[in-house]
Amino acid sequence: MKRVLRFFYCLAVVFSGWSLCAVGYYNQQLPDRYTVSRGQTVQVGDLVTSRTAGLSRAVPALVPVGGEYRTRLSLMGVIPLKEVSVTVTEEKTVMVCGTPFGIKLYTDGVLVVSLTDVTTAAGKVNPAAAAGVCVGDAVLAVNGQKVTTSRQLSSHINDCGGQKITLRLRRDGVEFEAAFTPVRPVDESGYKAGMWVRDSAAGVGTLTFYDPATGVFGGLGHPVCDVDTGREMTLASGEMVPARIFGIEKGKAGAPGELNGCFEPGRLGTLTRNGRDGVYGTLSAQPLSAQSLPVARRQQVKEGAAEIWTTVDGTQPQAYTVEIEQIRYSGLSATRHLVVRVTDPRLLKKTGGIVQGMSGSPIIQGGKLVGAVTHVLVDDPTRGYGIFAENMLETAHTVATEELAAAS
Repeated sequence: MKRVLRFFYCLAVVFSGWSLCAVGYYNQQLPDRYTVSRGQTVQVGDLVTSRTAGLSRAVPALVPVGGEYRTRLSLMGVIPLKEVSVTVTEEKTVMVCGTPFGIKLYTDGVLVVSLTDVTTAAGKVNPAAAAGVCVGDAVLAVNGQKVTTSRQLSSHINDCGGQKITLRLRRDGVEFEAAFTPVRPVDESGYKAGMWVRDSAAGVGTLTFYDPATGVFGGLGHPVCDVDTGREMTLASGEMVPARIFGIEKGKAGAPGELNGCFEPGRLGTLTRNGRDGVYGTLSAQPLSAQSLPVARRQQVKEGAAEIWTTVDGTQPQAYTVEIEQIRYSGLSATRHLVVRVTDPRLLKKTGGIVQGMSGSPIIQGGKLVGAVTHVLVDDPTRGYGIFAENMLETAHTVATEELAAAS
């Protein structure tokens, strides 16, 4: 009898310890806000369910679209976790793509991508660096005159006649001024500041979806960043053009692969946002390939089998099998909610897994759009990260609202 009691005592201790660890883990990982369709309750995976705090279980069915209510999440329906807010919305359907598209992005200001000493008769100097200019700064104006291209900035500096100039700069959203005197290089005409700059970027990515009701599209799942500085490029204007994939550099451990693509004639739309969760804008022509699918809520995404739609040859996407290995509901990164592993032998043979250019490839599970591919794991190209589709849809809605307000 004592052995039986000891066994149940040990079992209770183990269960209590597991419960405490589970409660701490879920309270940290689970978000404080959710969206559901009318009549639905919140369920996260197979273990976490909701029970409306202090109210009958039928109440959520009575909450109208646009309404909110509070509910308490519990583990296995028994162990209380946390109280959360729930917003009731209509289930949203979008046109899911997976097609390649070209990006032409023009910066807001001229981006400083490198600082290099200038060799003068008196030795090597760098006027810009000495004045406090840093890599990643955006040059907005010279002596009060706005500059939008590298050529304009170079002309101002080259023709300064050895007189001091004042730059208007922006760094991390804060504008300030820096003044210095450009110098004359040895064996060269004109003047130099010691800066290399860039005013545009171009590349090929994957279109995730577009909303047929508003014409707003979302792609990439992460921002366009400068190749030299790694910083997000501030968008002044941009356009989206058709693209074709014509080659593959296969990925391997330590060396991410890449899709080789080219721009096709024509124009698909206008870029209006380069944000932390992708690029967005408005279509002027519909992509050749798209399928209508509902967008999954964050809590509806599950670990397990899924597929990605991506284009590795030509212009038409194909479906490839993947495994969602991990879900990070409250990850610190805005683009790394999912860990995805490619399982499809066809894609592994062609690309080695996830490669550059596949960013934005839709992730489909249970007939719903659940996310988009964003990054490859450098040490293991069969794996990569993904962003929740619901996050991208929220940004697309914001873009549509802003564009409607601007037009009115």
